[in-house]
Amino acid sequence: MAHQTDTDAAQRGGAEQGEASVPPARKPTLDTTGAEWLSAKQEDGSPGDVQIAFVDGYIAMRDGRFPDGPVLVFTPAEWRAFVLGAQDGEFDLT
Repeated sequence: MAHQTDTDAAQRGGAEQGEASVPPARKPTLDTTGAEWLSAKQEDGSPGDVQIAFVDGYIAMRDGRFPDGPVLVFTPAEWRAFVLGAQDGEFDLT
């Protein structure tokens, strides 16, 4: 019986033919206690629901309606890809 490596399993798990799968890097749990949360203004001047903060070299995102809820953490490269995708209409639902 052949020995299965993690790389073999990762490549069968959705990576393109000939492309090695790279496991995602672990991100830290950020302490956002003193973070300055920013949000865009809505048309009526009230703050938007999506808030971001720059913490320890990462970008944190949360739902401003639930500030004690979960926080998404992005690396600068992930954030850039997200912003560029949004600018290009990648997430438009219409």
